[in-house]
Amino acid sequence: MKADRIIKNARIFTSDRDNPRSTALAVKDGKFVYVGDEAGLSAYEGDVTDLGGRFIMPGLIDSHVHVTMPVGFEYADLGMRIECDGKQEALDIMANHIRKHPGEKRYRFMMEKKCLNGDDFVKEELDAICPDAELQIQEAECHSIWVNSRILERHGISDDTPDPVPGLAFYVRKDGHVTGNMYEGSTEVPIILDDAMELTDEQIDAALQRWIDFSVSVGVTGVFDAGIPGFPEFHERVYRRLCELDRQGKLPVYIDGCYVIASHREAEEGLRELKRFRSTYCTEHLKIHTLKIFQDGTQKIHTAAMVTPYVDTHTTGSTALSARETAELLRQLNEAGLDLHLHTVGERASRVVLDGVELARKEMGDQFRVRVTCAHLEIQDDADLDRFAKLGVYANYTPWWHADDPEIARAWLGPERTLKTFRCKTVWDSGATVAWSSDNISYGDLTTWNPYLGMEVGMTRVRTEKTLIADYHRTDAVLPPAEERMSIEEMILGYTINGAKQLGIEAAKGSIEVGKDADFLVFDNDLLTSEHEGFSHNRPREVYFRGRKVN
Repeated sequence: MKADRIIKNARIFTSDRDNPRSTALAVKDGKFVYVGDEAGLSAYEGDVTDLGGRFIMPGLIDSHVHVTMPVGFEYADLGMRIECDGKQEALDIMANHIRKHPGEKRYRFMMEKKCLNGDDFVKEELDAICPDAELQIQEAECHSIWVNSRILERHGISDDTPDPVPGLAFYVRKDGHVTGNMYEGSTEVPIILDDAMELTDEQIDAALQRWIDFSVSVGVTGVFDAGIPGFPEFHERVYRRLCELDRQGKLPVYIDGCYVIASHREAEEGLRELKRFRSTYCTEHLKIHTLKIFQDGTQKIHTAAMVTPYVDTHTTGSTALSARETAELLRQLNEAGLDLHLHTVGERASRVVLDGVELARKEMGDQFRVRVTCAHLEIQDDADLDRFAKLGVYANYTPWWHADDPEIARAWLGPERTLKTFRCKTVWDSGATVAWSSDNISYGDLTTWNPYLGMEVGMTRVRTEKTLIADYHRTDAVLPPAEERMSIEEMILGYTINGAKQLGIEAAKGSIEVGKDADFLVFDNDLLTSEHEGFSHNRPREVYFRGRKVN
């Protein structure tokens, strides 16, 4: 058989559990037609490349990122970062900046909520320092925001405006009046990206090209785009541009897309829109078949849903869907041949999803076909750790997070739960399918989009001076439990075949097997024997997407 590419004398990690290692492969028409030892190459004709023992692995699949939202952020700018001690210092810093930069339409800042030392802004204070222009302060986790009255008026937000998801995505009120503080994407994203629809196609394409170029450089050949809540028009517009780029042959990354809803009451419209997205935005390298839901929020702002109350506030947060609502939604998704992906940070968020899947499986039996993924899983109750495997729910972790200082969370989790976060190894060993992701929302600094950073921290649970990351992300000690550290083989499997299974594309991608797309990476060094600390500096020498070299 005539082959387009023949490779021998390589160290190949295939991510195929039945044939994990090989030394040779052949590619024809964008597919692997042979994977094995060099003796088997005698059946193939064509130019042969001797790799001299270089390392090959499948193309990487980052199974929870945000492709559409960062396009808007590329031009919106989240603002000047404020480091302060207390609210008054923050107000002084912002007032001084506004005085030095008069005449702007909107002033944008970013800060950690902890800098307020338990205090909070109200719109009257922001109006006092910025009466003639719009003012927004983005909380650094990007799950809450403060704005002044001019922005509230522009968006028609008043005391009578209903909360999108009470207890989860809501407008903070005092004595019945909105304060200008709001939580979660359904409230804040329309504000952050309110000018994004004015972007030209050329601007959108330029932002996407930066992300595409980076993805190619690190060997990411497939992603799940986790979407944005609250602004479906912009989400759709970016998908429209991605379709056009693909038709032009300019999309060397497979994108699995979604449609986002915020609550069960949006389910009917969300299902209708997802079906429309599935048929409208469907090209060779873009497919949309997943409903995305932010089931809860984050721990720092206490919107993550917990089984045991937060130590400091004694609250438990809220979930977007109940178990019964989840089961009903799964029934509808099952009928339509669609999948479900959920943001689940807190222990109760994932429990409610698991309970819903259990109900749906009991009711539908062998007819149940929905791929359900819980993403992030920062903390889980002991009783739920083996339920992912039992119920067939995919567990998606963001491993570069697995190195935070546990003392930061002690104030809201308490000492016992602080030492039991990100228990991915336990879930992996239970037999569940675990996939890895980078979960980023900005193209501004692509450092944390780096999958080798995720691999390093997944293996070490610490970010040292050897780690390719900003200094303020470094940590001093291994995040407990230390036994939750993963092996390099497990990190590669989670970034390849397991990611493909989560996306439902394992028949075509995720491993180096005969008949699958020839997505593969060539490295000068053997990743299986590389030092774990500093692993984030690795980069592929060559990147192939469907048999074509793209870097």
